[in-house]
Amino acid sequence: MYRTTPPVIRREDYRPAEFLIDQADLRFELDAGQTLVEAELSLRRNPAAPRGDGDLHLDGEQLELLDLTLDGRRLPPAEYRVDEHALVVRRVPDRFRLRTRVQIHPSANTALEGLYVSGDMLCTQCEAEGFRRITYFLDRPDVMSRYRVTLVADPARYPVLLSNGNPAGTEELADGRRLARWDDPFPKPSYLFAVVAGDLALVEDRFVTASGREIPLRIFVEPGNRDKCDHAMRSLKAAMRWDETRYGREYDLDLFMIVAVSHFNMGAMENKGLNVFNDKFVLARPDTATDADFAHIEGVVAHEYFHNWTGNRITCRDWFQLSLKEGFTVYRDQEFSSDVGSRAVKRIRDVRTLRAHQFPEDAGPLAHPVRPDSYIEINNFYTTTVYDKGAEVVRMQAALLGPEMFRRATDRYFERHDGQAVTTEDFVRCMEDASGRDLSRFRRWYEQAGTPELHIQAEYDAAAGAYTLSVRQQTPPTPGQPIKPPFHIPLAIGLLGSDGRDLPVRLSGERESPVPGTRLLELTESEHNFTFTGLSERPVPSLLRGFSAPVRVHDDLSDADRMFLMAHDSDGFNRWDAAQTLHERLLLGLTDDAAHPISEDYIQAFQRALCDTSADRALLAEVLTLPAETYLSDRMTVIDVDGLHRAHRRLTQRIGERLRDDLLAVYHANAETDDYVFSPEAVGRRALKNLALAYLMRAGDGEGIELCRAQFEAAHNMTDVMAALRLLAQEGGAEADAALATFHQRWAGESLVLDKWFSVQASAPRPDALERVTALLEHPDYSARNPNRVRALVSTFSNVNQVRFHAADGAGYRFLVDRVLELDPVNPLLAARLLKP
Repeated sequence: MYRTTPPVIRREDYRPAEFLIDQADLRFELDAGQTLVEAELSLRRNPAAPRGDGDLHLDGEQLELLDLTLDGRRLPPAEYRVDEHALVVRRVPDRFRLRTRVQIHPSANTALEGLYVSGDMLCTQCEAEGFRRITYFLDRPDVMSRYRVTLVADPARYPVLLSNGNPAGTEELADGRRLARWDDPFPKPSYLFAVVAGDLALVEDRFVTASGREIPLRIFVEPGNRDKCDHAMRSLKAAMRWDETRYGREYDLDLFMIVAVSHFNMGAMENKGLNVFNDKFVLARPDTATDADFAHIEGVVAHEYFHNWTGNRITCRDWFQLSLKEGFTVYRDQEFSSDVGSRAVKRIRDVRTLRAHQFPEDAGPLAHPVRPDSYIEINNFYTTTVYDKGAEVVRMQAALLGPEMFRRATDRYFERHDGQAVTTEDFVRCMEDASGRDLSRFRRWYEQAGTPELHIQAEYDAAAGAYTLSVRQQTPPTPGQPIKPPFHIPLAIGLLGSDGRDLPVRLSGERESPVPGTRLLELTESEHNFTFTGLSERPVPSLLRGFSAPVRVHDDLSDADRMFLMAHDSDGFNRWDAAQTLHERLLLGLTDDAAHPISEDYIQAFQRALCDTSADRALLAEVLTLPAETYLSDRMTVIDVDGLHRAHRRLTQRIGERLRDDLLAVYHANAETDDYVFSPEAVGRRALKNLALAYLMRAGDGEGIELCRAQFEAAHNMTDVMAALRLLAQEGGAEADAALATFHQRWAGESLVLDKWFSVQASAPRPDALERVTALLEHPDYSARNPNRVRALVSTFSNVNQVRFHAADGAGYRFLVDRVLELDPVNPLLAARLLKP
């Protein structure tokens, strides 16, 4: 049997839909085995589209058509055609009502797209093209319709019946079933449609908007999880207030709902008024969730709420514009998390993710622009380029315009395009119209793939008191784009004096001396020279402050310069980046030559930072954390996986041995004394304490090992328990096995905590790692039908455990191939995403 190659979808081929659907009235008779869906659609010919052959083409997959009428007349088979992808109704009028009745089978829907079973509930996932598995429709984002929904189900099985919009009443039917109606007054594309039915527990709160409207907030979870919703609810209320304050965006419906489900391919989905979440991004208690979990919940809850305006009220014209909603919303959730937490630490973590995942994507065979030109399968374009680099593109526009002008531009965007499906070009045009700036060259960030590289050299003229930076930009070729015109790049810099303070950054020819701090330079050509005057000494440059553009920088700074920046830079991100470069250079040197010296200057700089009691603990923990082996791989032309692993172990061991007493002092100074609090200060203390413990453990320090054992046994928060368990598992032996057994016994009934148990074993770089991971596939708690469990075990092993996954005998690759082949017939979306490493 031969498979046909799917067609390539091209952006240049976009045409408006020939028909529009003004109103969609849907009735669901819900059942896990078979669900009946009746749809009555009010259609009209689109005046903005050229007239076609007169036929109506509706998308539909895995649907059994039971009935079809047009304006009340049942159509004979000669007037329509059905195949595995579409329903075609021949010679329709310019305006009409079409009624279809179909049967679908949620329990057989293992792909988790459309309507499917999650545990004991029914729920939907329609982005990108899942709605066509529910009923026949124009399943494309530029067709925005108003929906009225009726849900009918057995109340014993599905007492809670939810859909988008506002509740419009319930009714008890004569046959004992319950009926619930929902009405969404705002037009939306089909990918934002949602239905949830099940026996769900409710956590409820209220939010009063800036205009005085009281909005009920409801989080629905599986029974037994009500006590894990407080943090998600606080995060939601904080996000709602922040969006009003920062962007002037008030919530519009009469009700906002979140539902947490255990089987979900995504992190969460922003369905209008009814967000459906993977339960790992809702459920948290201090004893079941780590600091990282709390932070992720805060960010994801905010992200999906922010979509209400950046994605729902204004949506994408087509899927090539995916970053219009995702890039802008990622930027918004990053800024929210920065405002409620530590801005420097948030920026560091976002850039670390970008460098570890997006930069390699930009440098590989699958490199693509933020706004792609073509695709075969849209689900494969939910990439870090579209999301994370897309957020950086918005961030650069915000930097170029400045806070006040950027707010004016976003106000214009919301006012001009509310209720529309638009493009990235429309977004940039609002930036231009509000600011009067020409961003024609900036648009290349949407059009060109690849990571620009900046080559920066400095020269100081002591006699003239002048300091010159020569900047050259180039972007390596990517598939289909061998030659890249220069980007418009905002380059934020500072200049530090010998006392560690910021100097005024005055360009040659300027009369007024600016205040000390950061200066934003703009690169628009392949080469620039910037001369700064009024300097009585050679400054140390702080380049690309705040990571003002997603670029690689090649400069002529010495290790001494970086140690100086690490100690004094007022920009927290650049303090971290200077340290990371020092760590990176040393680790790559150790990889090339196992006898490469670990300089005493490096150890002393590390010690000074470690013992700086005035520093932000969270920032300090980031500064003193070595780059991951996966990130370092991207810095090598030929990747020496085993050499990198040995270098990492040698350096961490040396730090642990040389700074033993300092590490012990830091551990004890930051030990938990009060009940768990999720705050920047408390998170920083725990991070620094557990980092110190990790260095002690790697050095094999006896007291450190005892502290680790005691922390695992006595800790009352999951952050400290997991830190200790991870360190014990990495070292292996009987003690690790005993700790893993104790952990499993303690948390056998908590699915999300068991994900951590699987993950910690998959990430441990022990020689028998693959054998252990393979054995865990047969564990009673492992299920290939649960995406979270697959990601915890299979993805963690292949993405994190680099030295064992990339073993020279190829066994790690064979393991992943086997998992992908097993999953592809069941859940192809999950299978495809396993292939990233």
